[in-house]
Amino acid sequence: MRLKLGFSERKRKRALEGAFVTIKNLTIELEHTQLEATPTILNMALYFLLAERDIQCVKIDALTHPDEWTRKLLARFVLLTIYEWDFKQITGLRLKDALDTIQAPEELRASAIASLRKVRAVQRKAHTEFAELRNNTIAHRNADALAQYRAIRNLNVARVFEIVVEFYKGADEFIEVLPQLIAQSRTISSLIGQIEKSRELKV
Repeated sequence: MRLKLGFSERKRKRALEGAFVTIKNLTIELEHTQLEATPTILNMALYFLLAERDIQCVKIDALTHPDEWTRKLLARFVLLTIYEWDFKQITGLRLKDALDTIQAPEELRASAIASLRKVRAVQRKAHTEFAELRNNTIAHRNADALAQYRAIRNLNVARVFEIVVEFYKGADEFIEVLPQLIAQSRTISSLIGQIEKSRELKV
């Protein structure tokens, strides 16, 4: 299984790393421009990709490492990444303002918002199902050592990765609409709108 997963994940890893480098470079390139909406969209994409790269690094070992404790430790890391991932700070009004500014078509706007709703739904599942594990084992802060041990012992790694798969679906859907959002943000009307908004904010 370890060999099979390593082979199947190699292609995804290369694609993820390529997307990460591209988005990172674009984000840096536009970091100090007058534009606002385009960097906001790129920042959201990079936020997703950072979490995905972290998960990708440990996914195979979390599923197939010969040592059970190691598997569960890495599964806890993956779960904590999703559980604590505070992406509300980069969505909400910021996303709405960016979509309005670039004059995103309704269908594109709906696709972006739907993908983010899927991610939120996955995070709610993680909060509901794994709150006890998170509270007992994060940084080993619970003074009741037996409660910590039992939470770790009872961790269902397969269920964690069912949550991960759902997370990927929502994240991937957002990443898939990203090229369309970037293209829309670079239309003449969108660029003018972003520059005008930047000037208004400076007044």
